[in-house]
Amino acid sequence: MTRYVYDFEERVEGGRELLGGKGLGLAEMTQLGIPVPAGFTITTDACRAFMASGGEVEGLDEEVEEHIRRLEQKTGKRFGDPENPLLVSVRSGAAISMPGMMDTILNLGLNDNAAEGLARATGNPRFARDSYRRLIQMYGEVVDGIDGHRFEEALSDLKRDRGVQQDVDLSADDLAELIATFKRIYEQETGAGFPQDVREQLRRAVVAVFQSWQNPRAQVYRATYGIPDDLGTAVNVVQMVFGNTGERSATGVCFTRDPSTGEPGVYGEYLVNAQGEDVVAGIRTPQPLEEMRERLPEAYAELLDTMARLEQHYRDMQDIEFTIEEGRLYLLQTRSAKRTAAAAIKAAVDMVAEGLISREEAIARIDPGQLDQLLHPTLDPKAELEVAARGLNASPGAASGKIVLDADAAEERGKAGEAVILVRWETTPDDIHGLIQAKGVLTAHGGMTSHAAVVARGMGKPCVAGCEGLEIDAAAGTIRLGGHELREGDTITIDGGTGRVIVGEVPLVPPQINEDFETILEWADEVRRLKVRANADTPEDAAKAREFGAEGIGLCRTEHMFFGEERLPVVQEMILAADEEGRRAALDRLLPFQQSDFEAIFEEMAGLPVTIRLLDPPLHEFLPSLEEATDERMRQRIKALQEANPMLGTRGCRLGIQWPEIYEMQVRAIARAAKAVRERTGEAPLVEIMHPLVGFREELRRLRELTERVMAEEAPEIAYLCGTMIELPRAALRADQIAEVADFFSFGTNDLTQTTLGMSRDDAEGKFLTFYLEDGVLERNPFETLDQEGVGDLMRIAVERGRGVKPEVKLGICGEHGGEPSSVEFCHHLGLDYVSCSPYRVPLARLAAAQAALKEAHRAEYVAAGG
Repeated sequence: MTRYVYDFEERVEGGRELLGGKGLGLAEMTQLGIPVPAGFTITTDACRAFMASGGEVEGLDEEVEEHIRRLEQKTGKRFGDPENPLLVSVRSGAAISMPGMMDTILNLGLNDNAAEGLARATGNPRFARDSYRRLIQMYGEVVDGIDGHRFEEALSDLKRDRGVQQDVDLSADDLAELIATFKRIYEQETGAGFPQDVREQLRRAVVAVFQSWQNPRAQVYRATYGIPDDLGTAVNVVQMVFGNTGERSATGVCFTRDPSTGEPGVYGEYLVNAQGEDVVAGIRTPQPLEEMRERLPEAYAELLDTMARLEQHYRDMQDIEFTIEEGRLYLLQTRSAKRTAAAAIKAAVDMVAEGLISREEAIARIDPGQLDQLLHPTLDPKAELEVAARGLNASPGAASGKIVLDADAAEERGKAGEAVILVRWETTPDDIHGLIQAKGVLTAHGGMTSHAAVVARGMGKPCVAGCEGLEIDAAAGTIRLGGHELREGDTITIDGGTGRVIVGEVPLVPPQINEDFETILEWADEVRRLKVRANADTPEDAAKAREFGAEGIGLCRTEHMFFGEERLPVVQEMILAADEEGRRAALDRLLPFQQSDFEAIFEEMAGLPVTIRLLDPPLHEFLPSLEEATDERMRQRIKALQEANPMLGTRGCRLGIQWPEIYEMQVRAIARAAKAVRERTGEAPLVEIMHPLVGFREELRRLRELTERVMAEEAPEIAYLCGTMIELPRAALRADQIAEVADFFSFGTNDLTQTTLGMSRDDAEGKFLTFYLEDGVLERNPFETLDQEGVGDLMRIAVERGRGVKPEVKLGICGEHGGEPSSVEFCHHLGLDYVSCSPYRVPLARLAAAQAALKEAHRAEYVAAGG
């Protein structure tokens, strides 16, 4: 029979995948001799068995009962004893950290008799009743699905009646009254009294934690961070230690380094006379950890020593939960800390300098997707602004947006393309869908370790928490910010780096890459094989790409150059021309514009390759709509160019073959620009001319002939390559034939995905594709993450067949997949020469390429060792 339960003292094979991150941390800390309450872990195997069976796990109840007996022996207390009761917490703990997404219940094991027995045993009736009212609320919310606002409203009503502000100001008698109120709410909502059988409490609590794996917020979180749905969660049953027994007790959260900046030092928060939920849920605003030095000096010193031990042991920044009961320290959890990209990079570079980790480990430790955070804007320091309120600088970056007061509205308006700021008293895990769509988060309550702060840091969104100058009237749809009254839809700006909140929109400036960032990328460049280029259509884009370390331009789209005020009328004149002579006359006037564009880009990318894609879109895109046409001649031309499916119509190389004078002009402009730049700088640009939408060898053969003829006429001394985009399934399948007349292939995976899957991106996203992703038909949006089994298989065929004919053919990718980490890894394994992405994703691609090379090297070492 499968074993499902293990004590913390037991050494167990299976690690994180079996015990979950929290269970593994508790077991390892116990075995290191760190003060941890006694307890046991119900494994992820049990959760998976529960889900597979529909709710029954054979033998689990008996195992749990045996481990409860062991816990009673260790503690000298009995579960359900009315005189000296053993109380436990029941906590979730998945293999991959999902902070706040699943459920926890504290003080389990209390009932009416045990609560009064605890009061007598401790001589502290207030503490016992405070613990019992918390259990009733948590149990009601988690196990029975009672709306937590019912309990919170009752608590607020009682505090108002007693004229107090804080929960800790309520007396023992007040709490006895509150318990009676909570029990009435429980019975009204469930039709039954609060369970007095503590074993029933435990059974139902374990089931509720298992079920919380499938709650909506956990599903949204897993989808956002690519966590598999079949991992399941472990359940940790831990002896309760109490931070709410009085002034010598406390609870808190701390980090071994600052999770926003990565700086070493004391970072964290705590609350005296409280339980852990008070800190992470933002129920009371906590105090900085440094203040504990004066109030609880011995526990503070032991905590600092333990923090250092844990970071040395795990060789990583730790996120630690602790409780102090009557001056004695207990650790409840340690895990690898969620951190901003800036903190991840700073900590990694420092840990290499400290000899804690290697450079390779530093590279592997950073999530490439997080690097976007370092490229987020900040407030323009030159902007004139009036700070309306201040809060805690909980997650760096700045954003402007319209106020929304609930997560559903944030999701709806964010998906519609509006910039919104989610403004809340404090966020809860159920707000995850709104947080994903919001540009930033502003809360009135909570601290640096509140839910809003932790989630925003992980997502790279700015957050200002605990803003005391913020009052919210959700019913009226208004807020007060300092002296300003604002409504939903009004614009505010938040600065998560300083905690400032400003009414109105403030200009933002792009961030600068710091020395630590450069160091990590330099280390990455030493180990990666893939080159990284950028997609850039202007000199400004090219300069930014080079600043971010691009090694060339993998896609320069020429059609964007035709839409300028001086150019568009000439383009339209060319399209409206009655014959070739008229078209050539208009194209002659366009040529100097094109040449100027190319010269500027070649100069910015001096010494690096530049791949220029000749005109790709259908001609009707340069004309107004039929309704906006100004004369009959234009209307007739628009009608003549109309197509039922323009994406698969007269575009790309089909234009160049039908009207070769268009591509002749573009190649001529490239040749003249390259020649001019060489004469000015003494260095010839590395030119690559790309013909789009090729599906047949003959198409590229004809266009190569055109390219060679014009280049020979204009600049015979300029070396160049002539190739094509692979964006049609037939091109991939017949890459062997096309390679005979190509110097390079560039996979245009945006269109290759559309043509392979038979999906129009514009029609799919926001419509059926959204449903597919939500309903589990697809796990990933194939336009964001490469479809490796479908589109990727076509790419494999193209690589094998193309290189089979021409081993030296250069291969790259220029769709936006070139900046997505898992797609970059796929391109590495496929043997491509480079990836190309937008300039701001170049650092991400550099790091992802290095990580792919390291993974490959580690696999090779493992195989060589006989693994």
